[in-house]
Amino acid sequence: MQSTFLALGANLGDREETLRAARDKLQRTPGLNLLACSPLYESDAVGGPQEQPAYLNAVVAATTTCSPRELLALCQRLETEFGRERVERWGPRTLDIDLLLYGSEILEDPDLVVPHPRLHERRFVLAPLCDLAPELVHPLLRKPAHRLLAELDPAQQIRCLDISW
Repeated sequence: MQSTFLALGANLGDREETLRAARDKLQRTPGLNLLACSPLYESDAVGGPQEQPAYLNAVVAATTTCSPRELLALCQRLETEFGRERVERWGPRTLDIDLLLYGSEILEDPDLVVPHPRLHERRFVLAPLCDLAPELVHPLLRKPAHRLLAELDPAQQIRCLDISW
């Protein structure tokens, strides 16, 4: 079994219900054992077209027997199942699932980079990750998640929602 962290996000449709349903599908996936879920966070869209709706974001911790490529395929299959259309980079989406970390492995392939290449730049990913594993060390940067979060520009605003999901 390998530890892994996945980021979930949505900014179209019933965001909360989509994240809940995606989490439940992940929970029922053979070879994937969800251990914990962060609270939900709301944030403005980063990058992409202007005037996008706000995102709901969360991170889930799991163990898995799946390979990184199998996890990527699972994430993309779920995104498609929930209606995601890849029209433009960083455009609005019904569901986004990113493979953040796969143990301490480092992969750099054209279609899969682990750790996620922008993990350390995004408050909406680091804050929920810190809720689950603040001492987790980034395999490339060799810094714990809580330190990476503290180093971010405070202008990146997010809001933790008091929602049981």
